[in-house]
Amino acid sequence: VQLTYCNTETEKIVRFKEQYDSESIIKWYRELVAGFKKWMDYVFDERAERNASIQKLHFPFEYREGQKKLVASVYHTVKEQKVLYIQAPTGVGKTISTVYPAVQSCSNGLTDKIFYLTSKTITRTVAEETYAILRDAGLHFRTVTLTAKDKICHLDEHNCNPEVCEYARGHFDRVNDALYDVVLHETVVDRDVVIRYAQAHRVCPFELSLDVSLFADMVICDYNYVFDPRASLKRFFAAEGGKPGDYVFLVDEAHNLVDRASSMYSAEIVKEDFLELKKLTAQYGDRMARHIGSCNRELLTMKKEVPEEGYRVLSSIAPLHLKLLSLHEAIQLFLEEHRQIPERKEVLNFYFNLTSFLNIAEMMDENYVVYDEIRDDGRFVVRLYCVKPAVNIRNCLDKGLATVFFSATILPVRYYMEMLSDCPEDRAIYIPSPFSAENRKIMIANDVTTRYTNRNEAMYRNIYSYIERVISARPGNYMVFFPSYAMLEKVHVLTEELPESLGVEVIAQEQYMTESDRESFLRAFEEKDNVLALCIMGGIFSEGIDLTGDRLIGAIIVGPGLPQVCTERKLMMDYFDSRTTADEKEAASDRNGFRYAYQYPGINKVFQAAGRVIRTETDQGIILLIDERFATRRYTELFPVEWNDSVICNMQNVDGILEQFWDYKSKEI
Repeated sequence: VQLTYCNTETEKIVRFKEQYDSESIIKWYRELVAGFKKWMDYVFDERAERNASIQKLHFPFEYREGQKKLVASVYHTVKEQKVLYIQAPTGVGKTISTVYPAVQSCSNGLTDKIFYLTSKTITRTVAEETYAILRDAGLHFRTVTLTAKDKICHLDEHNCNPEVCEYARGHFDRVNDALYDVVLHETVVDRDVVIRYAQAHRVCPFELSLDVSLFADMVICDYNYVFDPRASLKRFFAAEGGKPGDYVFLVDEAHNLVDRASSMYSAEIVKEDFLELKKLTAQYGDRMARHIGSCNRELLTMKKEVPEEGYRVLSSIAPLHLKLLSLHEAIQLFLEEHRQIPERKEVLNFYFNLTSFLNIAEMMDENYVVYDEIRDDGRFVVRLYCVKPAVNIRNCLDKGLATVFFSATILPVRYYMEMLSDCPEDRAIYIPSPFSAENRKIMIANDVTTRYTNRNEAMYRNIYSYIERVISARPGNYMVFFPSYAMLEKVHVLTEELPESLGVEVIAQEQYMTESDRESFLRAFEEKDNVLALCIMGGIFSEGIDLTGDRLIGAIIVGPGLPQVCTERKLMMDYFDSRTTADEKEAASDRNGFRYAYQYPGINKVFQAAGRVIRTETDQGIILLIDERFATRRYTELFPVEWNDSVICNMQNVDGILEQFWDYKSKEI
């Protein structure tokens, strides 16, 4: 046997020759087949045991109102290989109602693997708990939870170079035994399990978890493992064209995917990074310097043409694109020639970012806006901005058979359908809340405006006055959600005037809170009975947390949550305005730039914050929306049907409304 290597640049040829006799080859072949058979026997037996357990499996709870419809809709969506959008408020049991029918589809050959996709760690925990319930009911089903490489690596320095990392060195010699050990003994493969087996077999924990996913029935992971072109699982989704995999995608908290996907499919380069790269590599010759200088000169020319408003939309970046391609090739050669230099990590980071930029440039279509901008810190940026990610997301969905997008707040659903898949064949269902409307009171304060131009001391004092009246009506734990830290801080100062007789402890969300800080913040609701928490709308405490019973009895939401004005929001507004037809403009259609860029993302934050109050059928509480705009038709028409009983309040009648509600609930108890 001869193996020949040829260097395509130097044309140098190296040959390796080995001789084998038939006996050694037969022995090698039989060992190879035996090793392969071990895995095939395992897969066959596991599949049979899994399917048998599913056929005996029953829904583990008594169906709530609307839940049976939800389960049936998901099953038929999978069976018919469609895309389904589900708006279902808290309490319906969305997770079990989507997971159970997806699991059922595995037993009859409709699907083979489920991907449960989330945007937050806490929702991954919910998925794991749901599968634990089904296992307790007799399901034999293996799940793996994927954790980001930098979070699962247990070494102090994250360096995957085999010359540095002992777990990377020889990884492939040991990983098959590690993998077989995991799948043979574990059905719940979470972060702790992966780390334990990786340490025992001395293999990379991240790569081990990816290998386990091949033999898992369900993969619980972040959105980016399916949708992000830089991080998607190539072992499942790399093939272009051809037959899709037998996969079902369950997309939890789907309202978060719009902004996440837009970011995944966008890319940018920064002029100042080129100058930094030139400094790093100058000592290694001038070949790289020439390519960097060429790109920098082109960027400097573009920078000089930026108008006073600080940005401009570009019709083409063809001259820059050609120079970037040349630089990309030059960096590749540089990295091959300089493998041990101390600057290698920084050069690699630049190279990866440039690679991403060039890859995104190849993906661009009419759903992109290309612009350059001089930012507030003086940096000059060229950005490829994906305004509408639907086409890119759809390409990913086509890698599987069926998809279910679900959320407690995916209203208006037509907006999310257009932004995430934009296919007329997609379906949507609305499941009403199973909870009694008598357990909560929704009020709209129409005598306060939080518009940016009207923000002054009088407005902050009006907000404070409403807060004091709400918490005075009934002692308990409350959350107030603000559109910005600036407003939160203004009102926070005023809460120092709260009467001591109320016995209220005021806590405030801070920027850059650690995991420990967050846990301490939430622990206050479990350990104390009179907490006023000042939070940020759309922040870490406005979704994905469960404070049931009397742990939270009210949410005060200040303003409609409109995103801050920025370049990309302006471009998004212009993009959708340019695509609004004359008939739609004449009819004052909801398909216009302002709604897509500001109102819809904002109202979703409002719904999420309001959803913290009523989490179970016995919860009671109030929801106060502070801003006159909430009382206008532009907003009330977006409210879920359960909010049709909302009432208008002002400084004159709010005390009476609160007293009447709490007196009624007290008598009922």
